[in-house]
Amino acid sequence: MDKKFDLRHLDVLSFARDASRLEGQSDLADWSRLADELYGSPPSVPVRVVWQLQGHTVVQADGTEQIWLNLQASVDLPMQCQRCLTPVLQTVKAERAFRFVADEATAEALDDEAEEDILALSRDFDAAALVEDELILSLPLVPLHEQCPVAVPMSAIDPAFEEAAARPNPFGVLAGLKTGKPH
Repeated sequence: MDKKFDLRHLDVLSFARDASRLEGQSDLADWSRLADELYGSPPSVPVRVVWQLQGHTVVQADGTEQIWLNLQASVDLPMQCQRCLTPVLQTVKAERAFRFVADEATAEALDDEAEEDILALSRDFDAAALVEDELILSLPLVPLHEQCPVAVPMSAIDPAFEEAAARPNPFGVLAGLKTGKPH
């Protein structure tokens, strides 16, 4: 009999021991923190978050089991180009492996020395939040078009600024009145 696993309340130990797999896709609106990164109004075509989780165990030389969860997720997210300030579609991908340990104290102790990400084992783990966290962490720091669709001005010449610079300095005029010399 196949077990049904809930993405928001995942029993990680059972999921990994059964070498289970969950996958799906849903609207960006279901991922509120990630949806905050959307530029402008929602596009006419729905933005879909595609995700996959795979659990497995690895038996160590001493006979103990390591609990693992592999995550893959992606979304094509409209963001604001930081060069031309118009929308740019960014493909955001996350691919990570997580090792689970007995408790938070063990996770904290192992975290600095381990190459992989260490999390505390839970029978009610919110894997949806983990997927969303990893996509947010994978967002580009500076979204840019490879080539912007509009011409980007590369200088900031303001005629009013140049005109103001040509006027006499009011403090210089005051100093001239004090010394009796016009500036």
